Amino acid sequence: MKKLIAPALVALSLTAPAHAMDLTELTDAERAQFRAEVRAYLMENPEVIMDAVNQLQARQAEAQAQADFTLVSDNAAAIFDDGYSYVGGNPEGDMTIVEFMDYRCGYCKKAFSEVEKLVNGDGNIRFIVKELPILGEQSMVASRFAIATKIVAGDEAYKSVHDALMSFNGDITPTSLGRLANSFDLDAEAIQEKMDSAEVTAEIEKTRALAQTLQISGTPTFVMQDELLRGYLPYDQMKAILEEKRG
Repeated sequence: MKKLIAPALVALSLTAPAHAMDLTELTDAERAQFRAEVRAYLMENPEVIMDAVNQLQARQAEAQAQADFTLVSDNAAAIFDDGYSYVGGNPEGDMTIVEFMDYRCGYCKKAFSEVEKLVNGDGNIRFIVKELPILGEQSMVASRFAIATKIVAGDEAYKSVHDALMSFNGDITPTSLGRLANSFDLDAEAIQEKMDSAEVTAEIEKTRALAQTLQISGTPTFVMQDELLRGYLPYDQMKAILEEKRG
């Protein structure tokens, strides 16, 4: 029997498609020897396994990035110009960042000050908030309150309430929301009446449907210009991505 094992052949056996190596022509004895030699080689050179795993992960990451790019491109109108989501920062900015968020999400709260620092410090970022309450009833109540505030009192009031809710760590209740509205001299009764309206429900349902289309399963999730960024990102990393996109 010819010697079957060499480092290149082992690496090929780990990374090549299944059809690339045909072992069906080997006898049972040759197949057993092949397996024994593969095992012996891997025991002596375990880094080969990690190399193969790293290569697989790199390929998967590249495929996911390309799929996400296509998702953003195909749904650009709903992401960047839905007609109802809050638009802040610089509405005429050269870069757009969209955040899908939940007021009860710890990582959203952690990202809040860093996103604010990025948007306010840059001065040329269009920032869009997508209300995506996925963490229980209090999340839903908070989002309904924020959206109702936007409808009743406008964008400036919404931003004040949004910021306050992002910093709020207590239970979201009608009493706490009423106090919050009063702290900004808002009409708490009008806002609470609007919370269960069809208009508020429709906004939440549209955003949820968009999130499902984009395969978003958690918050925060960001869209930065043409790229989906899933999960919390620290300020320095967001800034580096932003600068890279500006070239």
